[in-house]
Amino acid sequence: MSRVPDIKLEDLTTEQKRIYDEIAGPRGGVVRGPFPIWLRNPDLADRANQFGNALRVHGKLEKRLFELMVLIVARHWSAQYEWFSHAKSALKAGLSPEVVEAIQNHRRPESLGEDERLVYEIISELVETRTLSQPSYDRALAALGLDLLIELITAAGFYAMIAMVLNAFDAPVPTGERALR
Repeated sequence: MSRVPDIKLEDLTTEQKRIYDEIAGPRGGVVRGPFPIWLRNPDLADRANQFGNALRVHGKLEKRLFELMVLIVARHWSAQYEWFSHAKSALKAGLSPEVVEAIQNHRRPESLGEDERLVYEIISELVETRTLSQPSYDRALAALGLDLLIELITAAGFYAMIAMVLNAFDAPVPTGERALR
């Protein structure tokens, strides 16, 4: 049960309703995760949605690698809703079920492609040590280039923020499932 009750649709202000519709449109008509919480502050909800879309929809990072990054962050924070939302997306984007299961169970995936291994190691190092060593930074920079590396790290930070919001306010998973232990 969420610590922050959803605002009923009929109780949304005009501005909240506009933002609700923008959030719901590309998400099958539903507003879940951190967004019902953020809707209480419409400006925050609007800007978070725009920032998320800049990374998730308009970003240059390949979707499979993007979803891998999100799963690593979700697992690190044990963010149930984030995992619920992105595990399916990761599979659709081409991550193998074995990779998703290994991350879910706190294991290093064995069957990673070279680009997946790079993202796994960079994001894992960042969430575990809160920094990147110079060799890791140099390796990521050489493989991704500066622009894509900035996007990857920024997206990881954005999803860490989402994980914190989800966990602090106990955002519900629609199925009630708690896949992360």
